[in-house]
Order: sequence, then structure tokens, then C-alpha cells
Amino acid sequence: MDASNAMLQRVEEIIDSYGCKRENIIAIMQDIQAEYKYLSRETLEKIAEKLGIGVAKVYSVATFYENFSLEAKGKYIVKVCNGTACHVRKSQPIYDGLREYLQLEGKQKTSADQLFTLETVACLGACSLAPAMTINDEVHAKMTPESAIALLEDIRRKEAVQNA
Repeated sequence: MDASNAMLQRVEEIIDSYGCKRENIIAIMQDIQAEYKYLSRETLEKIAEKLGIGVAKVYSVATFYENFSLEAKGKYIVKVCNGTACHVRKSQPIYDGLREYLQLEGKQKTSADQLFTLETVACLGACSLAPAMTINDEVHAKMTPESAIALLEDIRRKEAVQNA
């Protein structure tokens, strides 16, 4: 069984665990995204099929809620805070520096090697640590563009060693 079939089989198991009930669509999507970090086109189609609703309806739910992602995410989710405290302490140059380092263009959020996904968030709730960012929910305080890039470079080195 290839990875795509295994994923769709797991998606079916998740949907079945909710009794294939339409009223559970959000919980179903949350569980699928928790496992795969995003909702693929195939996943949305499978949800529609199993719940007996149109793909457009499933897609509209997935796009209405900001916490759902229709784009594959990297192994490491990097969130740069853009809240007031972080913004006034220069979080934008951190985000810009990371975008350049990861060679992201246009609306692209995930690096070509699928290692990092770069996002901004309205507030991390770590205002006293501004400017702050998280990498897979681990908070990093008083960042600069240079220190943020150094963190990603360190992760890349560790990944290269693990995969060697």
C-alpha cells in the first residue's frame, strides 16, 4: 500500500470514528489536520464522499476557518509574532529575513525541502519576550533576523546528520 492509500485509509478511519455524521465535519477536519498538518484535495474529496455532501461544501468549511490549511506544511512550523509588542520591536525584519533565507516567493509558505513552513501570527502571548517566534510551539525570545536564521540553520544541520 502506498503512502497516499494509507493516508486515505486513515482518513476514512477518522471519519468513521465520528459515525460519518455531517455535524462532526469540523472535528473530523481537525483530527485529520492534527495528523497530517494539512487537508489535501484528496482528503476533502474523501470527507465529502463519506459524509454524503458536495466537495464545494467541504471546501467552504475548510477555507472559512483560518486554522485549516490546504497546503502541505513542513516538518517545522515557524511562527513569527506580529502582535503590537513584537511589531514595534521589529518582528517584520525577522519574518522578511526568514522568507529570504528559505527562498520563499509569492504566497509560498513552505521551503522547497519541505522542512520549514513560515507563518505570521497575530499574537503568541509572549509580549515580554518580544520580538518572539515559535518553532513547533517552542518559544524563542528577543529574536533578530540573524538569530532566527541561525536557529533554522542549526535545525538543518541536525536534520542532515539524522538523515545521513
